[in-house]
Amino acid sequence: MNDIKIDNLSKSFAGKKVIDDYSDTIKAGKINFIIARSGSGKTTFLRILMGLESADSGKIKMEENIKISAVFQEDRLCGNIDAFSNIRLVNPELTKQKVLENLELFGLRDIEGKRVEKLSGGMKRRVAILRALLADFDIIFLDEPFQGLDRETKIKVINQMKNYIEGKTAVIITHEPEDMKFFNSNLLNFSGQKYCKE
Repeated sequence: MNDIKIDNLSKSFAGKKVIDDYSDTIKAGKINFIIARSGSGKTTFLRILMGLESADSGKIKMEENIKISAVFQEDRLCGNIDAFSNIRLVNPELTKQKVLENLELFGLRDIEGKRVEKLSGGMKRRVAILRALLADFDIIFLDEPFQGLDRETKIKVINQMKNYIEGKTAVIITHEPEDMKFFNSNLLNFSGQKYCKE
């Protein structure tokens, strides 16, 4: 997969510009971070990259027919089925044993058979993350993936996540500069918000 080039991208809603003439490069095979305050247009930008929104102007140069996986701000799980069934929705070839092994890595082994709607918010979040990671993807987009997780759980999830996305193209949105410190990553200069790793 090649780098993704963003040239002079702009987007407005009801006359309010949320993305203003933005240009950057998403590095292929790298974990790319967007760190900016809430309401700065991060989610809109991600939706444009995924083809869920149209930009008002500008261009995105991206290979055609690439396979995308995503974690949205909302978990977007099917509440009336269990975690195993939710995960297999994105990758039906996964065996039950493979899914259970991965659930255990995320501290979710004991939820087997429980409907997702019965799980805690943190458990649902981990299921949503794992579902995206176990999909067959060329690029993965993660929008505030660690929200709702306590610090200890977040660090455990991040340590596992690295095994799935290292060497692949990823875009992670967050408003927490600390999140970037856990990854060997590239920082995108989105909306003029600059943060250093230290």
